[in-house]
Amino acid sequence: MRPSRRRHPLPPLAPGLLLLLLLHALAPPPAAAAVGVNWGFSSSHPLPAAQVVCGLLLPNSVPRVRLAAASPDALAALSGTGVAVTVGVPNELLRPLATSRKAAAAWVHDNVTRYASGVRFEYVAVGDESFLLNHGQQNQSFLVSAAANIQRALVDAKLSNKMKVVVPCSSDVYLNTSALPSKAYFRPEVNETIAELLSFLANHSSPFMVELNPFSSFQHKKNLSLDYYLFQLMSHPVSDGHIKYDNYFDASIDALVTSLTKAGFSNMDIIVGRVGWPSDGAVNATPAIAQSFMTGLVNHLARKSGTPLRPKVPPIETYLFSLLDEDQRSIASGSYERHHGIFTFDGQAKYYVNLGQGSKALENAPDVQYLPSKWCVLDNNKDISNVSSSFSAACSNADCTALSPGGSCSGIGWPGNVSYAFNNFYQQHDQSEEGCSFNGLGLITTVDPSVDNCMFNLAIDTSTAASFHPILAMLQILVLFFCTYNLL
Repeated sequence: MRPSRRRHPLPPLAPGLLLLLLLHALAPPPAAAAVGVNWGFSSSHPLPAAQVVCGLLLPNSVPRVRLAAASPDALAALSGTGVAVTVGVPNELLRPLATSRKAAAAWVHDNVTRYASGVRFEYVAVGDESFLLNHGQQNQSFLVSAAANIQRALVDAKLSNKMKVVVPCSSDVYLNTSALPSKAYFRPEVNETIAELLSFLANHSSPFMVELNPFSSFQHKKNLSLDYYLFQLMSHPVSDGHIKYDNYFDASIDALVTSLTKAGFSNMDIIVGRVGWPSDGAVNATPAIAQSFMTGLVNHLARKSGTPLRPKVPPIETYLFSLLDEDQRSIASGSYERHHGIFTFDGQAKYYVNLGQGSKALENAPDVQYLPSKWCVLDNNKDISNVSSSFSAACSNADCTALSPGGSCSGIGWPGNVSYAFNNFYQQHDQSEEGCSFNGLGLITTVDPSVDNCMFNLAIDTSTAASFHPILAMLQILVLFFCTYNLL
């Protein structure tokens, strides 16, 4: 086990943010029954699933969880716990599921029916932000057909009365360039697919699942203040006709309500499948601000005040993003994407938020097994005039997002940033000697090189722990393609 992990005090808070955190701390802790968490699997050295369930979810009374994919380890660990489960279908599976009912039946059998006696399934979430602008239209033609085939498979398995099919949609599926909810509408180029999707959802009484990214919105909408995103009382709320909005969350939900109304589905229920704030990797991505956002959000949901367009009717469920940091997540949207975890990659709470445990501090994952206390750093006794190529090679194959401007390690400078990159590469490669070579510039040390809040992490020892891995998902894709072209 790793020795006691050093913790450093957070940097001083701005007076306004400090006051907001004090007000949140003094407020009575609300119930979090309609709040869940996202659990992703894009980690090089993940915590074992049983440890996540027994060490994090259950001790912190998390009532529901959304799995990014159908991890056998996670589903087995969740069996018998009573935690409500939404299981995800990755975009890579949409095509085979859309083109073969037998492939959909096989997926449901392997990932739902097999666990249904012990797992409390609520939803199957088909696709992952398939309408995201960055994804183009590559998955949209398969989306509704895949969802429909999964629905048929659930009916055939006599499970459709216990769970529903939903389709996660990023918030950029509707346009709201003015930041006024009344002006929002679904993007014209996706209207046909959206119409099919909304009809499918309505026919099966399924809710619309929207995924919100408040941090990205904050970065791009310079006319909106940080207070607006942190649920802080504002002297100048956003006026939309006679309606006033004092926070991003309500405005985003009402933008969706407006879009649904214009499409003819004004009464469709809404689930927020993703919403959170990162704690590293960018300016204004800190644990203190993330805590302010998360606490403000949970308190807001607990009041059940709804939104101006749906008073007293909040989203039926909201999933916080995310449970754990994931060092393999795509950073196409920004380096901060790998730092959305309420907990660090090894299950240590970054800040307080009520996940269901009330006013108590969050429980950390116990008995985490780390690799030995060894780090890889730059050997300053060598000629380091050509170290830049080694630095670039390390970062291209490891996670250097904490070095990004505003990140927790952005201030360590050169050559500390090189050592950080070397160590991250070394840990991801299970501390192999080759992983600290870098043309002879790497040096293995037993002295922790962490500096202030810049942590040089040790990787989790996964040598004896079975865990879900993307390669297994790719094998599943091949199996489903086999079903598609050979079993029809």
